Amino acid sequence: MTNVLSEKDFQKFLLERLSQDNGYVIRKAANFDRRFAVDREMLFKFLNDTQPDTMDYLRKIYKDDLEDTIVSFINAETTKARGSLIEVLKHGIEISNQKLELMYTKPATTFNPELTRKYGQNVFSVMEEVWASDKERIDVVIFLNGLAIISFELKCNTAGQSYQDAIYQYRTERNPKTRLFLFKAGCLVNFAMDLEEVYMTTKLAGDATFFLPFNMGNGEGVTAGAGNPTFEDKYSVYYMWEDILTKDTILDLISKFIFVEVKEKVDDQTGKVKRTENLIFPRYHQLDVIRKILVDVRVNRTAQNYLIQHSAGSGKTNSIAWLAHRLSSLHDADNKIIFDNIIIVTDRVVVDRQLQKAIMGMEHKAGLIRVMDDKCNSADLAIALNGNTKIIATTIQKFPYIVDSVKDLKNKRFAVIIDEAHSSTAGKDMAAVTMSLGSGEQIDADVEDMISDEIKRNGKQANVSMFAFTATPKPTTIQLFGRLNTKGQREAFHVYSMKQAIEEGFILDVLQNYTEYSTFYQINKEIEDDPRCKTNAAKRQIARFVELHETNIAQRIEVIVEHFRTTVMHELGGQAKAMVITASRQAAVKYRQAFEDYITKKGYEGIHALVAFSGKVKLPDDETEYTEASLNGFPEDQLPKEFDTDAYQVLLVANKYQTGFDQPKLCAMYVLKKLRGVNAVQTLSRLNRICPPYDKKTFVLDFVNSYEDMKAASAPYYTTTLLSNSVTPSAIYDLEAKIDAYALFDPADIDSANEILYSEKITSKQKQRLTFFLQKSKKLLDHYEYEEQRQAVADMRSFVRYYEFLLQVSCFEDHDLHKKYNFIAYLLAYINIKHPGAGFNLDGKIQASNFVQKKGEEHISPNLVAKPVVKLPTAEHFGLTEDKEQRLSEIIDEINSRTGKSYDNDVVVKAMLQIRDILMKSDKLKTSAKNNTQKDFEFSYFDDIDDALIEGLSQNQDFFSLLLSNDEMKRQVLGIFSDEIYRSLRNAN
Repeated sequence: MTNVLSEKDFQKFLLERLSQDNGYVIRKAANFDRRFAVDREMLFKFLNDTQPDTMDYLRKIYKDDLEDTIVSFINAETTKARGSLIEVLKHGIEISNQKLELMYTKPATTFNPELTRKYGQNVFSVMEEVWASDKERIDVVIFLNGLAIISFELKCNTAGQSYQDAIYQYRTERNPKTRLFLFKAGCLVNFAMDLEEVYMTTKLAGDATFFLPFNMGNGEGVTAGAGNPTFEDKYSVYYMWEDILTKDTILDLISKFIFVEVKEKVDDQTGKVKRTENLIFPRYHQLDVIRKILVDVRVNRTAQNYLIQHSAGSGKTNSIAWLAHRLSSLHDADNKIIFDNIIIVTDRVVVDRQLQKAIMGMEHKAGLIRVMDDKCNSADLAIALNGNTKIIATTIQKFPYIVDSVKDLKNKRFAVIIDEAHSSTAGKDMAAVTMSLGSGEQIDADVEDMISDEIKRNGKQANVSMFAFTATPKPTTIQLFGRLNTKGQREAFHVYSMKQAIEEGFILDVLQNYTEYSTFYQINKEIEDDPRCKTNAAKRQIARFVELHETNIAQRIEVIVEHFRTTVMHELGGQAKAMVITASRQAAVKYRQAFEDYITKKGYEGIHALVAFSGKVKLPDDETEYTEASLNGFPEDQLPKEFDTDAYQVLLVANKYQTGFDQPKLCAMYVLKKLRGVNAVQTLSRLNRICPPYDKKTFVLDFVNSYEDMKAASAPYYTTTLLSNSVTPSAIYDLEAKIDAYALFDPADIDSANEILYSEKITSKQKQRLTFFLQKSKKLLDHYEYEEQRQAVADMRSFVRYYEFLLQVSCFEDHDLHKKYNFIAYLLAYINIKHPGAGFNLDGKIQASNFVQKKGEEHISPNLVAKPVVKLPTAEHFGLTEDKEQRLSEIIDEINSRTGKSYDNDVVVKAMLQIRDILMKSDKLKTSAKNNTQKDFEFSYFDDIDDALIEGLSQNQDFFSLLLSNDEMKRQVLGIFSDEIYRSLRNAN
């Protein structure tokens, strides 16, 4: 293993590997044409060698201008609105009715030696120290047939740098508008690489550039985490030059994997279609699983089944699309096609549409894929299976029919790809596989059971291979689909573990904030008893139950509603949702009734629940037949869409939507039912989806199960640590003391930063100031030795996590601590600009934290819980009409939502009485009122009001200073009272 001690050594080492082991041509950086991101000499060498006749023909037409014409034409095709380098490489260009290929892909068979020869003529070259513009020098750029396709920023760990510095360089020193980096037209992928890890992006976007890991994963099976293994005799990233950058792999990636994903979203208001594009480059595990399956299938043909255990967040839709696409054209060693048809079985038509788009993105070919939606019957399916459509996507309900059909079609060979992840949402159609348990309670058997049953009944068919994708396989599934390992146990063919998905940031670790009700109660009790802890009254009442009464539904509903209202609801910019897991269908109905009763009794608005269960149910002593549709007021199939709107916040479920329900806005779960094994993991996993741009926090309050149950249930799938075993209010102060010891922030900076965060509209000047405070703290941090820096950041992280958890679980409240928390949370994000993921973007962060609605003092967003308007006793002094009170309420709600305060009508009316008393002393205003109409009076009224506000500051500093600092609010509020004041002054003696 060569000893790489500096960045220069690394560059030299990489170029040696590419030229000596992979046949790359090393080129001088002077050959780079930065205007078009091309090495002309290599481009024309390739064109002249592979297509001499076409080039001769074109040379007669364009003479000396031929080279410029071709380069400009390629440039125009790649940079036009819907064009891209990937399309041009795949499909070539056409000039003067002549087709020019810009690369040759590997032929599927060996029948045509000419094509195989041309494939070998693709020219790979590499340059180092490439000037992309006058200010940008890139470490390494790789070219295919003269066109720049990959850029590298290399860092050397032994020289004290890492991939994080490379990411930082791409984000802060590389211009997305430079031709080499132009989205879709420049490099297909940009790698940030050190000797241990690799990260990649296909789109530069300054500070907000999103970097994805391109690592193998470290460890075995479900215990594998992020990163790469270490080796004695080679670098951890050896796979880059030994595999990824080989000619075969790059050509495979370009021709079969990389594609432009187009998403179109119709704006409900304007009806306009918003089109977004992404260049999709596979993550390492996606590339790995497809290639391993293909190698295995090429040898074993249809003899085997395959279990792919990929966690949520693994990019399964694309993996399935790639697999289907590749299997559809796979030939064996004798050049025979292996599968006649590929059948994709999912239970969501939406997924089918996504799959269809993804597959079409890889290859535009008419009749390649057909989606059989709900309107198609079994006869349509039979026609498709007998016809020429290569890929058929269908719903899970047709699975039994598929099994029977493919059994009869012995002369054809099938690949059946099953996406079971979205299992028990299928509702009515699944009734056929409903199993009745001894308790008389019916549960929906999920898709996995149904598939297992079918396969057991029919056995493995010789002409069918099944490929099952699942995050949490049951023992029966492993038995049916798993491969025997050397220890004689069955295991999945390929694993991308939950642990790795969590560590790489694709899903959240839900168990981290899992709390038993007894702990929840205990922590709140400690806070109440701790003289240092101030508490938030609204939250305090949640925790006041000593012990929950087993059967008391009303008590539980109170805990659930109050916790959700005060702690969860304002997350994700006020869009957060929760799920309540009830024990039976009857319980779901009862809890729904109790929920509605409680909300109505309290007069809460903006919080509504839906219920989900299958079939019909009656309650004891009640003849009414309840169904999901009758309780919700719309058909079952509309529930996911309705629940996604702002009209509903809470979903009460009984054996439904506990697996496969994908709703990123779910932040909290309240569990009222025994959960076991895989079912426990699948249920809690409903919360694990990330919800960019928000920094989502999850919370589970469990009334029934214990920590031990949950740890045992999740053990086969991933290992985790539970926070709540160790949280106490005093611990947060110990952590604060620990952080303060580093002396990283000035209390005045913390106050100023919070003022900025809570201001109504943050100007760019304020953003600069905020960044300045963060820079100041970062510089202080940089003075420490590297190890101490790491420790300080780790301590700040634990402080943030602890504090967030305490807020979620208790009535704890400390304003100064909250300000410090805000500052530290931003500082961590600022320090993280070198980290992979979404980067640091202050706009997105401020907007996403919805700060305005949760000022340190109140963690409730008052505008969401507008209290019904009650006639206020003080209001009678003013004789406010019903309409004006209503208007005042609306104005105050708006003020609250904009400022994060929680004023109510009482406060404002009281303030107005104070103002009136001050104004009544003004002779100037009295004269104005007596001698003018009300309209004219208002001019002097608004002029003098500031004096009155300043005079009244001592009586009501908070509200008056708000009005003084905001003209628009001042006019709105005081305008309501102007005629009352006018009348009072006019009638004064």
